[in-house]
Amino acid sequence: MRKTYNSKESSNIPKYIGFFLLLTFVFMLGWNAGVNHSRIQDGISPKTQVTTPSGQTETINMQLFWDAWNVLSSNYVDPHALVTENMIFGAIKGMVASVKDPYTSFMTPKENREFVESMQGYLEGIGAELTLKNGFLTVISPLKNSPAQKAGLQPEDIIYEVDGISTEDMTLEEAVMKIRGEKGSVVILTILRANHSELIKMSIVRDEINVNSIDWKMKGDIAIIEINQFGDNTKQEFSKAVSEILLKRPKGVVLDLRYNGGGYLDGSIDITSEFLENEKVVTIKKRNPEEDEVIYVNGQARMANIPLVVLINKGSASASEIVAGAIQDHNRGIIIGENSFGKGTVQTVENLIGGSSLRVTIAKWFTPNDQNINEAGITPDIIVERTIEDFETGKDPQLDKAIEYLESLE
Repeated sequence: MRKTYNSKESSNIPKYIGFFLLLTFVFMLGWNAGVNHSRIQDGISPKTQVTTPSGQTETINMQLFWDAWNVLSSNYVDPHALVTENMIFGAIKGMVASVKDPYTSFMTPKENREFVESMQGYLEGIGAELTLKNGFLTVISPLKNSPAQKAGLQPEDIIYEVDGISTEDMTLEEAVMKIRGEKGSVVILTILRANHSELIKMSIVRDEINVNSIDWKMKGDIAIIEINQFGDNTKQEFSKAVSEILLKRPKGVVLDLRYNGGGYLDGSIDITSEFLENEKVVTIKKRNPEEDEVIYVNGQARMANIPLVVLINKGSASASEIVAGAIQDHNRGIIIGENSFGKGTVQTVENLIGGSSLRVTIAKWFTPNDQNINEAGITPDIIVERTIEDFETGKDPQLDKAIEYLESLE
């Protein structure tokens, strides 16, 4: 299916999430959409009808679940710890975790509210996007100018402990809840970092995180556009920035996607559409091949003829990689920096009763040249590293290289 995104239909586009985070279907006591429960005199029948992935109706026996529930409820030493809602949430999280996909997860009402706030550009904490990678709590990216970035947290750092407590058995949501906190409070992270023989301890003061999707500036006649995330306001902010930049008549554009952990799919289409004309951006491949989508630009392309460099690093993930992959495959510009994170899947969020939600991986995405970059990431055309020492001294060899390249063009 060919699909072109445009502003008129954007309000009807599902909010696909590519970033940091995750779900399945809801299972609630005495209630389940699409599931028929029959009741017997002694309580809830262990027989439950469900719809299988093939569309067939199957009767499953929930006796084991109810037996475990009853044993726990009747025998656990501290009955005050048996909070029904928490037990339900725990059961759902266990079911979702069984698919072993770090980007598929259940969010409680509180977690869901904080997730929505983060996509709107506001939260309190340290400002870092996290995932579970190979079973380890791993940093995707610290947000730009966040306490996490200022403290020196790096993409692919493994958070080994939070306030001295091991993260080994924590779910992603549990770890995030421990790391987040009120402005002014302190969290101590113990970090495992590649090529470091010793653990690194970081004391980070939590702060209000208010992230603008877009920041831009001119350096001479080169426009530098930083996209910090693909959130609710990205399209409007980017469109406004492009209008202002075009008045400056730039010689070239640097599109900085470093430390951008992703966000909404439609945001990546909108940004790419300012640089490409009549081209494929991405292919979305779903469980049912008949539902696959080939998504094209939306026809704006106000910067189609301006020389372009895209900056990426290990913190560039998901929607950022969709943009970089399309630019690279169509030879529209060059990619400078380091290999990107490598997240080639698409998630959608389903809101559930009571304010909870389920984030579930529904598809894999492929670049215009039909490459799936999951785990492999995007390899830059020109590899330039930025070391920790560069950060500490304020040096940016990646940006310097991008400007040097654009200024060398006739």
